[in-house]
Amino acid sequence: MQQRPFYGWWITVFAFLTFGIAVGIPYYGGPFFYDYYEKSFGWSRADITLGFPLAATLTLWVGPLVVPKFSPRWLIVIGSGLTALAFFGFSQMTGSLTFYYGLWFLYIVGYIFSGPIAHQVIVSQWFKSRRGLAMAIVYLGVAAFAAVSAKYIARPLTEAFGDFRYGLIGFACCLFLAWPIAIFGLRDKPKDMGQFPDGEAAPPADAHQEPKAFGYLLRQPAFWLLLVGSLCSIGSIGSINQHMKFVFAERGFKDQKTLDALFGNALFIIAFSSAGGRLLMGYLADRFNKKYVMLATYALVASTIPLLMLSSPENEQMVYIFSLLFGFGMGADYMLIPLMAADRFGVNSLARAMAIILPADTLGQTWFPYIIAKLRENTGSYGPALQVLFVLAAIGALAILLLPRKNQTPNETLHLQDASRASTRG
Repeated sequence: MQQRPFYGWWITVFAFLTFGIAVGIPYYGGPFFYDYYEKSFGWSRADITLGFPLAATLTLWVGPLVVPKFSPRWLIVIGSGLTALAFFGFSQMTGSLTFYYGLWFLYIVGYIFSGPIAHQVIVSQWFKSRRGLAMAIVYLGVAAFAAVSAKYIARPLTEAFGDFRYGLIGFACCLFLAWPIAIFGLRDKPKDMGQFPDGEAAPPADAHQEPKAFGYLLRQPAFWLLLVGSLCSIGSIGSINQHMKFVFAERGFKDQKTLDALFGNALFIIAFSSAGGRLLMGYLADRFNKKYVMLATYALVASTIPLLMLSSPENEQMVYIFSLLFGFGMGADYMLIPLMAADRFGVNSLARAMAIILPADTLGQTWFPYIIAKLRENTGSYGPALQVLFVLAAIGALAILLLPRKNQTPNETLHLQDASRASTRG
């Protein structure tokens, strides 16, 4: 009987699309509208950036308690629908901060359901020896859809109708495109298709291992170093993403159309540069020590932050140099966290590990932009705030440097050798 072609690579294609739609469009394109909120409703930047962290804090329980218990692909369906409702709600705002913050709660729950955890778990179930490459391909979807979010969806709709609300409605409509892909294309595990990870003829040696308990994970120094390192680096990246358009305005790009175009172009470059970062670092992570690949990525993120303050209308090329380097580091940054978690704690424990790490990272990703907004209000400039971000990103790199060496059992060592030989044959 002829073996069916391995379905895992189709999983990467479908996850590329659903991840890009569910995260790339709303998360990266959302800040395009922040200065419109400021001008239309009279809100401060602290007001605008507070909704994200408030909602993230109130939903901390969702990841650990809900996500590991349900099918990842159905979580993607539910989560993308909730995100669509949130963005439709944003388009109907009249100036109530309470309503605005409530919509952020809806968005964050949607993000937790349809974002990184669900996609990381699906990919990690389908792949083992090629997990880095597969994860890189899936994360390319975020880059691709982030690239078009502001430049080809938000900005054209805003200019065509003369109202930013149409851009928000456009985002909401795009999110429903994830539904048919997740329902009819994605499958949670290889056994759903009568297959095994990587298309092998037999399950991997650790396929039947029980997930490690939350208590075990919390007792591991490596778990805390990974959590702190990722929180600091993701917090720095999130702050740049949320404030980048405001920084450009402070650096002298005042005209609204010019500012919209500059942000769209910068995000376009960041997104596609991040695709290169994901592919290269995913390739390296399959072949070299993941700790040092991750350390190089975190160090790159930290080193690009000072470049943002060198941009100006007279030095516009610095915007694009920053975008190119920052995007490269950012792209690999997010992708390496689940790879490291699966490497250190096992694929069967990945959902539990990420159910703690992702909410913590989300707190950093959301509260740090608010803190940066308050620092900017108190100092009158983004200069000191970006210095704080640089230190924060450097702490993240240091935490990864301090990760202890992985202790491998003889079975794990044998499996890694087999995976390496298989990778070489591929």
